[in-house]
Amino acid sequence: MARKHSTPISIVINTYNAAKLLSRTLDSVADFDEVVVCDMESTDDTTEIAQAYGCRIVTFAKRNYNICEPARDFAIHSASSEWVLVVDADEVVTPELRDFLYDYVEHPTHDALYVHRKNMFLGEWIKSSYPDSQLRFLRQSKATWPPTIHSVPTIDGTVGQMPKDVKFALVHAGVSVGGQIRKMDVYTENDLVKKGKKKVSLPELILLPAFRFFRYYILKGAILQGRRGYIKACFSSHMKFYYLAKVYERQQQGKE
Repeated sequence: MARKHSTPISIVINTYNAAKLLSRTLDSVADFDEVVVCDMESTDDTTEIAQAYGCRIVTFAKRNYNICEPARDFAIHSASSEWVLVVDADEVVTPELRDFLYDYVEHPTHDALYVHRKNMFLGEWIKSSYPDSQLRFLRQSKATWPPTIHSVPTIDGTVGQMPKDVKFALVHAGVSVGGQIRKMDVYTENDLVKKGKKKVSLPELILLPAFRFFRYYILKGAILQGRRGYIKACFSSHMKFYYLAKVYERQQQGKE
């Protein structure tokens, strides 16, 4: 049963076929005043799980969307509280983060806060990706969320940052190797639209993925995390390569 606070906070979770991970997330937000699950017409048990936890469920038509951002704005404005924490279905809110936010809303100094993320991969925290700041805590009346992939909400006001202490971070469960590969295809397809790059050269195809690997593995310290760090660095490099390869594919199609 959610507790009642003098200044309420709503949790907003966007879902599509999130049944495998959702229970862990909902357990972590049980003490918030309201949990809104905005579902994009899941075909698994997502909504049944949300109902069992007493969440308020709203539906956003999936259509041909393969990302959640088109539903973000609708979701945050479906909450009954002014203050909203946006949580993904594979994330966990720590008690320290919850307590910090409830203390904060009693005397807020900004209209939104960047919340840091502790990204897990193959069961281990990937420190090289920290703090991975996400603009997730906001006054809904001050926020508008663009529908493009990995977009950041527009805030009509001031924006601050959470403390960088990892105890205040959202814990991101991450995905399996297979899930990461599937995400790369989705993300690169959407980047084609978002970035609008029209041409790619051979030096770009060779050097940009290589530099991405060097930056993640050496400069960001993934080398210190053994095989997991190496695999993550390879994924980062491959993501860049797949995107550029798709740009080249479109470039060639335009010549036909």
